[in-house]
This record gives sequence, C-alpha cells and structure tokens, in this order.
Amino acid sequence: MSAFDPGAGTRVRIDIPDENDPDHDTYHGRHGVVEGVMQDDASETTGDEQDDRLYRVTFDDGTTTDFRRRDLRPPLDQ
Repeated sequence: MSAFDPGAGTRVRIDIPDENDPDHDTYHGRHGVVEGVMQDDASETTGDEQDDRLYRVTFDDGTTTDFRRRDLRPPLDQ
C-alpha cells in the first residue's frame, strides 16, 4: 500500500471492505474531505501508532464522522 497520509483539506474515499463490519453499509465507498486530524491514545490498545490519529471527514451530503487511517483511501473521483 502507498504512503497515503491525508491531512486537512484532502479529499478521501472510505474503504471498509469487511462486509460484517457494522460501519460497512453506512460508509464504505463514500467520499468526503478531511476537515481535521485529532490525536488520542488508541495505540496503547492496538499497538499501532497510526491509530493515534482520528480523521474527521465531512461527506458530500454535509454529515461528519471520524475514521482511523486504515479506513481512508484516495478518492475514485479525482
């Protein structure tokens, strides 16, 4: 996988490939813009320092949700 690391203002696509994930139907394939990047301490549980960043994404319909880096990809509609 490439070193895609979105910052504020970056257009992204949500990728949740696991169809059993409760967020799959709601978010998989949707596009939006990263509005901000926040920090927390999730890596203490997961062991992955990338999990310490939460990306606040505003979708094209105006709704906003936070995601981990693993759920973000470059947009398909560049």
